[in-house]
Amino acid sequence: MNDTRRSILESLADGPVSGPTLADTLDVSRAAVWKHVEGLREDGFEIESGPDGYALTGIPAYNGPAIEYGLEAPFSIEYHESIASTNARARALASDGRADVVVLADEQTGGKGRLDREWSSPSGGIWMSVCCRPTIPPARAPLYTLAAAVATARTAREAGVDARIKWPNDVVVPGSGADAGLESDDSATDDDSSYRKLSGVLTEMEGETDRVEWLVVGIGVNANFDAGELPAGSTTLREELRAGGGDRGAETDTAGENGEPGDVDRRLFVQRLLEEFHTLRTDLECVLPAWRELTLTIGQRVRVELPDETVVGEAIDIAEYGGLVIEDDGGRVTVSAGDCTHLRPT
Repeated sequence: MNDTRRSILESLADGPVSGPTLADTLDVSRAAVWKHVEGLREDGFEIESGPDGYALTGIPAYNGPAIEYGLEAPFSIEYHESIASTNARARALASDGRADVVVLADEQTGGKGRLDREWSSPSGGIWMSVCCRPTIPPARAPLYTLAAAVATARTAREAGVDARIKWPNDVVVPGSGADAGLESDDSATDDDSSYRKLSGVLTEMEGETDRVEWLVVGIGVNANFDAGELPAGSTTLREELRAGGGDRGAETDTAGENGEPGDVDRRLFVQRLLEEFHTLRTDLECVLPAWRELTLTIGQRVRVELPDETVVGEAIDIAEYGGLVIEDDGGRVTVSAGDCTHLRPT
């Protein structure tokens, strides 16, 4: 959305404004005002013309201009009804020199998670990738993944869902009971049912030894669809809000953008998530303390599968650049990446 259209919407937010007043305020012609108003109408904004001038009477439920309107973070939004992969599109934009662009889609047809695993991304979810060009060394790049997880968990909690973080990149909802569903050490399965997966983060990077060229932070949130469309062990904002009841935050639309009572307002949810992420990325020193406050992993007995070994022990902390510190029989070891499973306490 260009600056003139944004200014028109900001002016109309306080009530009707005449065309001549808008033209004088924005230092453009009345014909230009009319042209921009028509463009906003094409973007889905409901703007009526009356005796007092133009009046904003409705905002689109979910598209790029609607999210940019009122967004208090310096991102532009590229919206797609359907796309193969928001991360792939964001990588292409990053390679072209773009920055602070969010690729957002209603559905992905070829979404991927860690280790190139398939990520189910049906219509009604929140699938987005943020293109960043930070001036940091590659060693600090994992902090962007942690920041995205914190931003997602905070936003879900504002909406009324008890979201927590599981290392390295999952936002989850805890199960009932202190150790419900936790694996025992001799379990043959990797399915940890002590939580339900709500969201995942996938960060991709290009850079040199001493600097990052670009980062793409992919965030997928299971939002306004039924959990039955997902793999076992997953959940959605819709499922959790319906099951939990109680107080709900501003991100919840009781009417439902698709007519479903209790669905989250995805426009507001994305805005809040991006605002939280921007706040964290501008002060990376705040990321680790915020992550520790929300994690389920610290204090748990865990098993981390690495390419050439398996580490089993108690997760006691997170290291400076995002590695998990584990205490096992041989002492302390820090793992920078891997598949982490919470185990039943011995």
